[in-house]
Amino acid sequence: MGNGIAADNIRLKRAYDPSLAADGRRILVDRLWPRGLSKEKAALDDWIKDIAPSTALRQWFNHDPARWREFQDRYRQELAGHAELVAALRDLAAKGPITLVYSARDEIHNDAIVLREVLLGRST
Repeated sequence: MGNGIAADNIRLKRAYDPSLAADGRRILVDRLWPRGLSKEKAALDDWIKDIAPSTALRQWFNHDPARWREFQDRYRQELAGHAELVAALRDLAAKGPITLVYSARDEIHNDAIVLREVLLGRST
């Protein structure tokens, strides 16, 4: 924890899972709106499209676990170009819990996992 943010302050949740008060500020971190989900059900506070992987990277990855390690490296490089958005999310997480909301079915290989690690200052 290199930046003073408690790991518990940055949570991950699929967009299709019910929102809870404990989620804190709910932020959609996907470029595309979750298919079939109403704005009411999503119960989001923010939608930060620009922090999501680029369309080209998302399409290249295509949730293929064999590409996971390279996807992480490429996405981290993209995030380095969005320092102001990363800093804004870190500021929110330093003040209280935030939940990074994503729509991917794969809960082990998705961009929100990488983003959380970057926000917490972890390199792997």
